[in-house]
Amino acid sequence: MAVEFLGMVPLILLTLVLLWQCVLVGYTFTLAGNAADEAARAAAVGDDCGEAGRRHLDGAWADGAAVTCDEEGDMVRARVGLRVPVLFPGAIAFPFTVPGEAGAVREERSRP
Repeated sequence: MAVEFLGMVPLILLTLVLLWQCVLVGYTFTLAGNAADEAARAAAVGDDCGEAGRRHLDGAWADGAAVTCDEEGDMVRARVGLRVPVLFPGAIAFPFTVPGEAGAVREERSRP
């Protein structure tokens, strides 16, 4: 029984590592979508799009974030690209970016 257990330990550890990496990929997609929403809201009222998008990202994801905003008529569209970390944030990242995109209608600030 001990031999079978020792044979299964690497397989169990590999499965746990792969599951953890899937969690990081999913979390990166969530962060990219949220950062794009916040950037679009900020740009809709005339605030800085890039700063608003980065403000809602954790350290490891904020370092390599690409936040852009474009105006299309009355719409503001924000796009965010994030790198997925390998195993734990702050080390190396995969060579692809996870996209996040959001839009908002441009608003005018009311003047008192």
